[in-house]
Order: sequence, then structure tokens, then C-alpha cells
Amino acid sequence: MNPKLEEKICQVFIWIMALLTFFVLAAIIGNLLSNGLPLLSLDFILQSPRSMGREGGILSTIIATLYLIAVSLIITVPIGIGSAIYLTEYKKKGKLLRVIRFTTESLAGIPSIIFGIFGFAFFVIFLSMGWSILSGGLTLALMILPTMVRTAEEAMNSVSDSLKEGSLALGATRWQTIVGVVVPSALPGIITGIILSIGRAVGESAAVILTAGSSLGIPKSLFDPGRSMSVHLYILAAEGISMEKAYATGTVLIILIILVNFAANYLTNRQRARTS
Repeated sequence: MNPKLEEKICQVFIWIMALLTFFVLAAIIGNLLSNGLPLLSLDFILQSPRSMGREGGILSTIIATLYLIAVSLIITVPIGIGSAIYLTEYKKKGKLLRVIRFTTESLAGIPSIIFGIFGFAFFVIFLSMGWSILSGGLTLALMILPTMVRTAEEAMNSVSDSLKEGSLALGATRWQTIVGVVVPSALPGIITGIILSIGRAVGESAAVILTAGSSLGIPKSLFDPGRSMSVHLYILAAEGISMEKAYATGTVLIILIILVNFAANYLTNRQRARTS
């Protein structure tokens, strides 16, 4: 076959797959927004659910979701970045490094329900934390840690060696080079990892319902149970309580994720402008 013709066929195939992916995404989001946006109101955002979610709004689920995300990120981000620094800057290539990477990749592929069962057995029962925001946040931290480690590691590996060598040549120590050169240069990739972690944490329901519970009340401390937005959406739809409320909750969830992505892209572009 003619190489140019083969290349054109591959390009057409790639474009078709890209457009198909776009249309599937647009169809899902379009269906959700078309059914959910007309149901949104200020009262829906500022009121807590009543009558198992048939009435009221989603204020308590928004607060519980934000708590869960905050707890998981507070734990995951420093550990993930620290692990990536160790793997890229301190650990020499060898069997141990391959074992660590294999373990990280294996953890990333474990189904969320397995994390939920582990979190329920370890945090809820063994450590006597009960169904709580802390139990749910710790379980989510375990789930998103592999994603955070891998994305941060890839971001740090992409930093040019010339930048590191230039810093060391000017008399900076290895740690000063890491803090002043490597991490700032890798920050856009690290932010991408945080976005992916937030997306997985926000959309998780199986692990959260087993560890954080599904209480409709507003959690007042880390040891109170709470119902995340994804769990609330699942219960409303699966139990046939209210499809209208489910669509509205899903719409708020999508809007929240879009806002997080826009904010992260803005911060990433600012950081790239500073370092360029």
C-alpha cells in the first residue's frame, strides 16, 4: 500500500474516533443538562434534602462531598508528590523501583468496591471510626493515591535535565534544585493529577457509601456520617425516589467538575507563563 495513502487512512480513522468520543460525551452531558438545568434553583442548592430526597435540595450532600475531597487531597497530595520525588530523584533504577511501579499500577486498577470493602473493614470496624467523613476520606485517599503518584512522577520525569544540571552548577543542593526547579516546572502535570484525582473522588459512590454512610444531615465534624452527591444521585435514581432530583443533582455535579477544570487550567497556564 502507498505510504501516503496509508497515512491518510490512519488520519481519517483517528479523526472519526475523536469525533465519536466527542459526540458520545456531548450526548451524555447534553441529556443531563437538558433534563437537569430547568430544575435548578437557589432553593435547590441552599436547602438540605427532605423525605429521603424527594423534597428539598442538596446542600448537605455538597458539603459532605467537599469534606470528602478535602480530606482525601490533604492526605494524597503531599504523599503523592513526596513519592514521586523519591522515585524520580533519589531511587536508582532496579528491581525495587520496578516493584514499586508495578504495585502502584496494580492499585490503580483495583475496582472501587474492593477499596470500599477494605475501608469498611479497616477504618469503619477495626479502627472504630464508624461511618464518617474521615473513613470515607481515607478510603478515597487510598483510591486516588496511585493516580497522584503516577501523574506527578511523569510530570517530574518530563523536566529537562539541563535545568537540573544548571541549578546544580550554580551551587544549589539537590533538595534546593528539587524545590526550586523540578517541582515548579512539573506543577502543570501535578495539577493535572490533582484534577484527575478530584474527578475520581467526586464520581465515586460504591466506596463512599460503605465508609462515609448515606446520612442526609450536614456533617459537623470529620466523625459524622455524610452522603456525597454521587451517592445521593445513585440512591435517588436506583430506588426510584425522584428522577427529577437525580437529574438536577447530576447537573450540579457536572458543573462542579467543569468549574474545577477551568480553575485548574487557569492556574496551570499562569504557572507555565511564570516558568517560561
